[in-house]
Amino acid sequence: MGLRNWVKENWVDIANKKSDGSYPKCGRSGGEKRKNYPKCVPIAKARAMSRGQKASAVARKQQAANTGPKPSNVKTFASEGAYIGKFITGEFDGVKHSNESKVDYYGDLLK
Repeated sequence: MGLRNWVKENWVDIANKKSDGSYPKCGRSGGEKRKNYPKCVPIAKARAMSRGQKASAVARKQQAANTGPKPSNVKTFASEGAYIGKFITGEFDGVKHSNESKVDYYGDLLK
């Protein structure tokens, strides 16, 4: 993908979800205030991400804490091999829990 196409993509802020479930466009107009520091991704990527992946990306962006005039950049997805989201399998109060779809996908990492 060329730079022109990259810039033309519909970029949204996944850190500040609207009450109707949609995401606001990246960038702010006038004196607009938002609750969280923005994490911008193309709308196609936002739709493809799970709830846990979005939460992880936003948390890492906020943890990077912007300390200067330029925005802080963080990876949208954790490094390879790192699981983003809730537990895969576990035992709580003697009851075994698992998320089968994640076990199938991340099976090699569990061994």
